[in-house]
Amino acid sequence: QVRLVESGGGLVEAGGSLRLSCAASGRAFTSIAMGWFRQTPGTEREFVAAISRSGGSTYFADAVKGRVTISRDNAKNTVYLQMNSLKSDDTAVYYCAASARFAGAHYLYAKNNYDYWGQGTQVTVSS
Repeated sequence: QVRLVESGGGLVEAGGSLRLSCAASGRAFTSIAMGWFRQTPGTEREFVAAISRSGGSTYFADAVKGRVTISRDNAKNTVYLQMNSLKSDDTAVYYCAASARFAGAHYLYAKNNYDYWGQGTQVTVSS
């Protein structure tokens, strides 16, 4: 079992930045790939970014590429999502997710390939 706790959400003006954090516990952190997803009311949860178990590979949705970075600190069991140049379209609840079963790029884009989810943190971008 893996417990994920997100933090760092909030209200920011368009063009601003936020860094989300997700602290994991309950399983060896280096045995799980990590991802971030987001969801707005009435829509499907969508992929934002993912990072491999070692942190050596990262993957991004086209909508955020160039504005978002994902990183992990395996010593702190924490994954980060740095978001810059925020737009109103980035407003959503952001969820951290962990995949114990999959590691490769082909799999980490799909929410069904994640085994554990955090409770979500709200990001609101005002225009």
